[in-house]
Amino acid sequence: MIQVNNLSKSFDEIQAVNDIGFTIEKGEIFGLLGPNGAGKSTTINMLSTILQSDSGTILIDDIDVKTNSKACKKLIGVVPQEISLYEDLSAYDNLLFWGKLYDIPPKKLKENINTILDLIGLSDRKKDLIKTYSGGMKRRINIAAAILHQPKVLFMDEPTVGIDPQSRNHIFEVIETLNEQGMTIIYTTHYMEEVERLCERIAIIDSGKIITQGTQTELQNLTNVKETIELEFESLSTNTAQNFKEKISHDAVQIDNKISIASNVKNLPGIITLCNELEMEIKDLTFKKANLEAIFLSLTGKQLRD
Repeated sequence: MIQVNNLSKSFDEIQAVNDIGFTIEKGEIFGLLGPNGAGKSTTINMLSTILQSDSGTILIDDIDVKTNSKACKKLIGVVPQEISLYEDLSAYDNLLFWGKLYDIPPKKLKENINTILDLIGLSDRKKDLIKTYSGGMKRRINIAAAILHQPKVLFMDEPTVGIDPQSRNHIFEVIETLNEQGMTIIYTTHYMEEVERLCERIAIIDSGKIITQGTQTELQNLTNVKETIELEFESLSTNTAQNFKEKISHDAVQIDNKISIASNVKNLPGIITLCNELEMEIKDLTFKKANLEAIFLSLTGKQLRD
């Protein structure tokens, strides 16, 4: 459905995307996972024809995005990070406005709006002004606006940023329903739990490069990490934390008074011994089973929310 080869994009001296490539199958939910500034949004903007690449090719349903962007636009929907709605219009009128831009026949457009409002659970609020909506409700209308023309492919750029858990879960259910109906979805996020729930395959991107990609099982098999050990200390100075990270033989990341270590439980005695040597008083200790967070930490030496 989507083929990306040798894709690059720079902004002045900043290499935002650096020679990346991946293939997305029809009907797949594909996750693009990485920290803020990794190149996720730039990639989505190139895939959705908003930005033109410096080099490389993008094919959507065998159509070249660079040479035939108009045809590609008919195939895709885009859910941007920013809310793209008119605050002083109702939800229904917002969707009516955006739907007309897709040149959908009036009768079909009204049918689509009512169907989608039912899907996102906001039919009872369709006449209310957007400015009266919560952040999560605005996000759901943002998604609705992107699928009015029933696209084959949906790009979703961090669609759950800044919303409550209930709204996030509702958005997940909408995404799963759309995918069950056959829609191909590309989902960017810096939340591990989101791609773990939604995505069949994942590409991990950092500093403009794809570090690795595959199914969750394939990614887990790339490293020997079975667990993450998280230590919380009574207090932790910058110098002590740096000294600890220099002496430990595993990837470790500090956030406040916590240090996360990409390591198995068998290495715990040595870790505790090092803490004692450095007079680091452990307040709490947690084991986390192998997940994408541990994989990301092992592959990049960073924590995803950096």
